[in-house]
Amino acid sequence: MEPTAIVLISLLAVVMSAFVARVSAMPLPLVQIAFGAAIHYSGLPTAVLDPQVFFLLFLPPLLFLDGWRIPKDELFREAPTILKLALGLVLFTVLGMGLFIHWLIPTMPLAIAFALAAVISPTDPIAVTAIAARTPIPGRLRHIIQGEALLNDATGLVCMRFAVAAALTGAFSFADALAGFLWTSLGGLAIGIAVTWAVARITSWATAQFGEDGGAQILITVLIPFGVYLLAERLHCSGILAAVAAGVTMSFMDVWQWRATTRLRRTAFWDMVQLAANGSIFVLLGEQVPALLSAAPKTMLSTPHQETWWLGVYVVLIVAALGTMRFVWVWISLKVTFFRARRRGVAPPESSLRLVMAISLAGVRGAVTLAGVLTLPVVLNDGTPFPARDLAIFLAAGVIVASLLLTTFALPRTLRGLEQPTDEATRAEEDRARLAAAEAAISAIEVARNMMISLHADANQHMAAAASVVDLYRKRIDRLTANDASAVNVDADEIEREFRLVGLRAERVAFVKIGRDRCLDYLTLRKIMRELDLLEARYGG
Repeated sequence: MEPTAIVLISLLAVVMSAFVARVSAMPLPLVQIAFGAAIHYSGLPTAVLDPQVFFLLFLPPLLFLDGWRIPKDELFREAPTILKLALGLVLFTVLGMGLFIHWLIPTMPLAIAFALAAVISPTDPIAVTAIAARTPIPGRLRHIIQGEALLNDATGLVCMRFAVAAALTGAFSFADALAGFLWTSLGGLAIGIAVTWAVARITSWATAQFGEDGGAQILITVLIPFGVYLLAERLHCSGILAAVAAGVTMSFMDVWQWRATTRLRRTAFWDMVQLAANGSIFVLLGEQVPALLSAAPKTMLSTPHQETWWLGVYVVLIVAALGTMRFVWVWISLKVTFFRARRRGVAPPESSLRLVMAISLAGVRGAVTLAGVLTLPVVLNDGTPFPARDLAIFLAAGVIVASLLLTTFALPRTLRGLEQPTDEATRAEEDRARLAAAEAAISAIEVARNMMISLHADANQHMAAAASVVDLYRKRIDRLTANDASAVNVDADEIEREFRLVGLRAERVAFVKIGRDRCLDYLTLRKIMRELDLLEARYGG
């Protein structure tokens, strides 16, 4: 019964933390960490963090969902910047932080210092998503940060793997490391793309032949990330990149051919998964913090100092060094990008130190870092204890908490006053798409009208019904083709949407009253309420 109790307690903590965060306006990840620590001190059953189980249960679905939902045009448009951060910045940070940590704590072997640097270098996609949900980050900046966090885990974990191998064997081969990195990364991407494409094609064929089963199709989307993750890990590739690639590939498949009800159910289901898994990760992280704090005196045996407060000093200095290296890399990258733009005769966009600072502060670490550092071996090949393992785990956990605190409190202040880019081009694209869709709808209605008239004797009724629907699309086209469409169209659409929502909500109140008075049977009421829900979801965005 204890595993069941642990799961239920964690989910209850997620629900309660969400309420506390809304009431107190505190950052949700920090509230969830506090709930996890409270569960530990209360004596309730707590989970023992098994890194392999953690990676399997939490990472595939969340990374798959992030890859599915991230805007693909923005992801590919910002690909050079994202790769510089996900690959170049991680390697730069691993090298710099490894040397810095070894200099700061000489008793930590250099290979272990590089292993620690590798797990704290990549940003965490789950933590980034949690922070972005409560912080108004400009769209382009948010997409860059999320894209970086989706891809840089593989770089960091591969670097850690080779650092650990060097600590175990005392040898390091650059050629083997490069070949291993390419196999791990490219293999993970290929597996994620190939498996998802094949499953989506088979599912589409089965749906076309035998009809759609919404529940089964949603379940397939749940199985895909676990399948590609396990297959990639079995072939010694990156399961993380496989899950990300599967999510990105899924967004290109023909899921828009699903019924509207299936899409609504799928969205609701994945929103629930995201809430439960995201929250459980931070609650689980909070449960580990008290144990790490209680082991601090033992951890100090691996350092040149015996005072426990030095651990806090180490954490602060490491976080400061991480932020400095990230700031320097981003600043230099922007300067190089702007220089190349000027060489091509293109005027670079305006930039500022505030923007560079925002990108630097957004590099938050999360539970992936803790799970990664917990995979450090317990003993060396000769059976002796792995040096400074407890110290590395404590410092990684400290960096996670400190980076969360820094980001949640400093990032909103840094973003305050930062100019938001205009979205005139995006709005114009939307208007053109809506115009084309309205014209296509009118053509389809006219074809359907003529077909129905030919099949039914009463032509007037079909003519009137078709004219009524066409009139709605004509009004939309008139608004979209008006001279002041850029501003007036949005206002007109918003006003119409608000009135539709007012009417739908009034209908719901009336039907609820009718149902309470038992003037309508339950099945009919449920059907009507479902229709109202679909309409409200449509007009409510």
